[in-house]
Amino acid sequence: MTITITAFERSPDGGMGLARDTRVRWVLEEAGLPYKVRPVSFSAMKEPAHLALHPFGQIPTYEEGDLVLFESGAIIFHVASHHPGLLPENANARARAITWMFAALNSVEPPIFDLTNAKIAERDQPWAKDRLPMVADRVRHRLGQLSARLGDAEWLDGAFSAGDLVMVSVLLRTRPSGILNEFPNLAAYVARGEARPAYKRAFAAQLAFNTAQPAVG
Repeated sequence: MTITITAFERSPDGGMGLARDTRVRWVLEEAGLPYKVRPVSFSAMKEPAHLALHPFGQIPTYEEGDLVLFESGAIIFHVASHHPGLLPENANARARAITWMFAALNSVEPPIFDLTNAKIAERDQPWAKDRLPMVADRVRHRLGQLSARLGDAEWLDGAFSAGDLVMVSVLLRTRPSGILNEFPNLAAYVARGEARPAYKRAFAAQLAFNTAQPAVG
């Protein structure tokens, strides 16, 4: 059955790999699964057809036969659970990899997203200038904790897993702020993720997709 995912008709980042469909593309590339991408405009995301796939009107979504999933973490977990190489065979190691997926999405990504929101959506608010440094420091605190845990290891827990895939995807969102470079071991960790052939294919596909799509508006 053909896998179809949704993506922004024109990603706000211009196809630089920061939108969440990129991490879904990446896991599909790691699993060697062909897929199609259906572009969705910002207005279409709020229409009934898309809301039937994603009740919160966001992307990405995943369709395979009569299975419909939303939330990038859930999609990655589904793919990783059904295809070898993305989750360890050992039960304890598998549980730890899944834990890192949750940690990336629940502990690391929220302050990073908050920083992006503060810089873009809230920048014209009168309190934005005072709030921004506090939000940035929350990101630094979380990345400091992660940096200490990673140390000089190549990946979070032995071999590369879906936990690393999600964490690298989340950390990439700190690059525009420059904060990632304050933690050399995390910057090197992200670079290792970007060097994986599957990530390169996913990134190239995301960039080509956005370049090919007509500008919105």
